[in-house]
Amino acid sequence: MRRALPLVIAGIVAALALTGCSGGSPGTTAAAPSPTRTPQSSPTPTPSPTPTITAADRAAVARTLADLEREYDATVGVVATDTTTGETVAYNGDRRFGYASTLKAFAAAQFLRAVHGADRDERVRWSAADATAAGHSPVTSEHVADGLTIAQLAEAAVRQSDNLALNLVVDRIGGPAGLDRALAELGDRTTEVVHDEPALNTIEPGSTEDTTTPAAFAAALATVLDGQTLGRSDTALLEHWMSGNATGDTLVRAGAPDGWTVVDKSGGAGGIRNDVARVTRPDGGPIVIAVLTTRNAPDTAYDDALVARSAAAALDAFDG
Repeated sequence: MRRALPLVIAGIVAALALTGCSGGSPGTTAAAPSPTRTPQSSPTPTPSPTPTITAADRAAVARTLADLEREYDATVGVVATDTTTGETVAYNGDRRFGYASTLKAFAAAQFLRAVHGADRDERVRWSAADATAAGHSPVTSEHVADGLTIAQLAEAAVRQSDNLALNLVVDRIGGPAGLDRALAELGDRTTEVVHDEPALNTIEPGSTEDTTTPAAFAAALATVLDGQTLGRSDTALLEHWMSGNATGDTLVRAGAPDGWTVVDKSGGAGGIRNDVARVTRPDGGPIVIAVLTTRNAPDTAYDDALVARSAAAALDAFDG
């Protein structure tokens, strides 16, 4: 059964759409009062939270991001959503980007959903050739002789962005097609998981394979960190893995205001540089944010500053 995300997705859709509609609740028929009893008055409805992000705020974010696109000769997509109120800031929210290694956070989440108890201690082994073929594999390349448990591999995929670790975890949860189905079950029918590492980093022009949108990944991240999808203990475990991301300090974390806590998963290859994160304010609800970028010139390398500055522009709208 596919799980809906009413608050977060509603906020994202509202921000992406130019127009919307609303309606009242269905009417109810009151029972006739007894002759000797005065009918009770209806409870006063709780007012919705007053919006804190104005149209002017959103326009300012859009101008800043458009300026960054010109400065870096890049395409930027950002969606940031307050998971408590549903308020959202979006720019190119429905545009497709290669997701690169940000996928590793969702592979680890599905591992925690699907594999439990002693099965997480299953030891997996591989060859040096496997590590070489996968590309960036700083952890698994050091454990060819002894292997690692599948849980250790999931952690290595998130913390160190180990490519072979991702491939082995994805194999355990049904391959790329299995992860794709799992995301769809959680409401993400946009992301298309087709290849493993390193092939997932090559995006063919016009293809939707191995791509997502900022809106899809922001909503998916809100789901896997909602405390219910994984359960409280596994949510805390995934947050712990994401808090140790070795590559995240120069990305969303660098763009967040002082005192805001960030857990994230980065991704990058060639001109692609991405970060998906949950940002917690000292006195406000958590914000999920997906920043996906790609340089327009095929041979131009990514720049972490573009992600950090894009995140700063979006998060500034919530810093009221």
